[in-house]
Amino acid sequence: MESSSLVSFCQLSNILAPKKVHNYRPLLKQRTSPSTTTLQCHKMYVPGFGEASPEAKAAKHLHDFFTYVAVRIVHSQLESYNEEAYAEMVEFLETHSLSDGGDNFVADLLRQSSTHKTLALRILEVRSAYCKNDFEWDNLKRLSIKMVEERNTKVMRDYVTETSTVNTETETETETET
Repeated sequence: MESSSLVSFCQLSNILAPKKVHNYRPLLKQRTSPSTTTLQCHKMYVPGFGEASPEAKAAKHLHDFFTYVAVRIVHSQLESYNEEAYAEMVEFLETHSLSDGGDNFVADLLRQSSTHKTLALRILEVRSAYCKNDFEWDNLKRLSIKMVEERNTKVMRDYVTETSTVNTETETETETET
């Protein structure tokens, strides 16, 4: 039977990449050309997402969340300075759900009346400004990583506690039987 060897794309790129020549002259800097860049294969392949990447799915959820935040901001602003628009916003929120998607909510709001149209445009403006200027993207990454690490640790700790208790009970039952 014939054996075949598979070479991954990362391995192939390392084989085909030109070897760097080390020039140990302390005072001279070695120039590197952009064509000698090697491919870095450090991303995981995530199956099952169809046409969208996990990041695209997360972006969609963030987009809807930004709409929710913008609605909350506009709702709060109206409460303090425009009671009539506030009442209309409350009425609209009672009959339309934000969970159907942020764009659907805003599109429905645009089609209601001129006051609702103004509210919808304000929500779009606030959503964009919040996303661009106020949302703390670095903090999101830090908190996400921290949450994953803490929850992984908790799950494993709970598992170890559960299995240790079961093993201890089994050992105790075995000892009392003998």
